[in-house]
Amino acid sequence: MSTRTGTRGEPVTPANPAVDTVDIAALLERGRDMSAPVLRAAVDRLAPPMDTVAAYHFGWIDAQGRPADGDGGKAVRPALALLSAEAAGAAPEVGIPGAVAVELVHNFSLLHDDLMDGDEQRRHRDTVWKVHGPAQAILVGDALFALANELLLEIGTVEAGRATRRLTTATRKLIDGQAQDISFEHRDRVTVEECLEMEGNKTGALLACAVSIGAVLGGADERTADTLEAYGYHLGLAFQAVDDLLGIWGDPDATGKQTWSDLRQRKKSLPVVAALAAGGPASEKLGELLAADAGSNDVDTFSEEEFATRAALIEEAGGREWTSQEARRQHAVAIEALHGVDMPEKVRAELTALADFVVVRKR
Repeated sequence: MSTRTGTRGEPVTPANPAVDTVDIAALLERGRDMSAPVLRAAVDRLAPPMDTVAAYHFGWIDAQGRPADGDGGKAVRPALALLSAEAAGAAPEVGIPGAVAVELVHNFSLLHDDLMDGDEQRRHRDTVWKVHGPAQAILVGDALFALANELLLEIGTVEAGRATRRLTTATRKLIDGQAQDISFEHRDRVTVEECLEMEGNKTGALLACAVSIGAVLGGADERTADTLEAYGYHLGLAFQAVDDLLGIWGDPDATGKQTWSDLRQRKKSLPVVAALAAGGPASEKLGELLAADAGSNDVDTFSEEEFATRAALIEEAGGREWTSQEARRQHAVAIEALHGVDMPEKVRAELTALADFVVVRKR
């Protein structure tokens, strides 16, 4: 298959007429619409005030408890779970419990991550811990994780047990990744391999689960589920690489986060780690600045210019370009994995199109 070339000589997604006809917005909307009633019903099980706090987090109400139409996220995971069921020859409805379970775990992680990272904004509004306090952010996160497992186990089938095992394994890896991410903030140096392992745990594991859980609920064998997981894992690495780029150079109006958000949090994301590993004057200067930052409590008072200097050094050392190339490489590996599953061509095109969406998004 031939590869087209972008305006700067960068490889872009191979031409695929079937993929070009996929309506990504409609695909994401389907995942959101089909999972929303079950998600809301699950949240309604929570005791007050956790039900209200969770509703605020999902964008269903504002800080005063009034109905709202907030940004509930991209809904990539629910879309993948429904497609996963179809990849196994089942109806998309079969994947709904898996879609909701994965979305509950994802939001459990967001509630806790926002508190641990000190993030004050998510999806263009104040985070839960800022509005309702740290204790509620922890409790509601815990409750969402419990609900996810409850929802699957209530199905009562062998397939539901298999799906729950995959979800709990993915959740444990996600937590491992967050622990690694936090520990990296206090280290002067992190290798590219360590960073990729962390991001594979933190992001890849749950996306891998999302794109296999519907198939498992639909009766797919372990080989099929594992192959779909491989697609999801590498898609997750591509997704996180793009997230890392947006975490430094993203438009706050699009991302809903502060400028230079990852630099403010001293994160050892892929662009930073790749730049530090590159060698050369820009890499060395960046290393000196970040080492000084690690021993300082003044990062919160840095000017925009100071963050811009660090971002410029990362780019000069090649960290931005390397991460962009890594996103495309992981995208290619994900697409290759799809060849290992016999599925309807329409579903294959939709999974391919979703992968394309992940590497070109701006938020």
